[in-house]
Amino acid sequence: MALANITEETIEMDQELAKKLFVEGACFVVLDVPLGTEFGIDLKSWETAERFKGVKMIPPGLHFIYYSGTNRHGDVTPRAGFMHIFKKSEILVRRWDSEKEEISDKELPEETVSRIKSDIRNLDPCLGVYPYDMYGRWLKLNSYISEELLSRLVPLSGQIRSALEYTASPSTPTAERKRRSRPSTAEEKEDDLLPQLSATPGTELRLTPYPSQSYPEGASPQEITRHSLDPTFTLDSLLASYTMPSELMGELQFCFICFLTGYCLEALDQWKRLVRLLCTCQAAVCRRPQLYSQFLDVLELHLSEIPEDFLVDIVASVNLVYASLRELFRTMQTDSEVDGRLRSKAERFQQRLTDKFEWDFEDLDRDEDDEAPVIVEL
Repeated sequence: MALANITEETIEMDQELAKKLFVEGACFVVLDVPLGTEFGIDLKSWETAERFKGVKMIPPGLHFIYYSGTNRHGDVTPRAGFMHIFKKSEILVRRWDSEKEEISDKELPEETVSRIKSDIRNLDPCLGVYPYDMYGRWLKLNSYISEELLSRLVPLSGQIRSALEYTASPSTPTAERKRRSRPSTAEEKEDDLLPQLSATPGTELRLTPYPSQSYPEGASPQEITRHSLDPTFTLDSLLASYTMPSELMGELQFCFICFLTGYCLEALDQWKRLVRLLCTCQAAVCRRPQLYSQFLDVLELHLSEIPEDFLVDIVASVNLVYASLRELFRTMQTDSEVDGRLRSKAERFQQRLTDKFEWDFEDLDRDEDDEAPVIVEL
């Protein structure tokens, strides 16, 4: 579908709302985008038509703009994009960088921006209408992402990429290799000749670091074992990194959006890690009913958006979400200190998952092979 051919009739909104968005909605103007470029905003994407110059009637708030260009060889480039919090009636102007094959984040000359803003009425036929039919879903997906949290999580470059950029540095024998008394093997020598790759500074997501220690300083062997079975200490340490507990939900949402629409595997890894942590805590479920009520809402929405083949792969192969939820529901079911309203909410969620995905949550007291607890041996 060519974006420039979208009209108001394709958007599910009444006349009053359309008039309001026409006045108060933001505009994203992007110049020189090549024909046939994949362009998306929030949960919808299209191939650009010849006259395409952006999107109009964007509701104020957070939005994710992303794209995939085509290089000189005709290959589609990895998806990239940026998040922006649009103000009421804002006009954001960017230009396509043909050399880098991406939307440039460089400031355009003030004269150019002023001319475009004053001529915005004439540009109107070249601006696609924001796809309002999915706006309600989009609002729910980013409900906990504040401007402050967003500024902490996005890369310093501002660009969110599906494929990380790497910088090679000359390879040198590692310190461990230097300490060895024996000569290096042929394989080790070959490894030393390879360049050391690391993410190009400023391009990686600035996700909250996972706590490196899962138990308090000076913990006894018994306490270490207890904390390995119930990672509430790890969750508490992670929550200390935020200004409020709900920001953890914001980061969970941020990671999911970056994966769902930005195809960012780095974000998916963090999403999995956070889901697993929240599901395997026991004491935290009793102590933080509000956080877990929020988590159930966020996770249910995420599971409704994940592509079917991705869900099938999780159930049949990795079992991450299913196995983790078995542990969470087991805690909800067996711990008498769990808030009653939270337990009821979890039971309803559990039933909806069974109805939709045919996930079996019977015999929750039985440990699955891939979710058996790990015991610390000292």
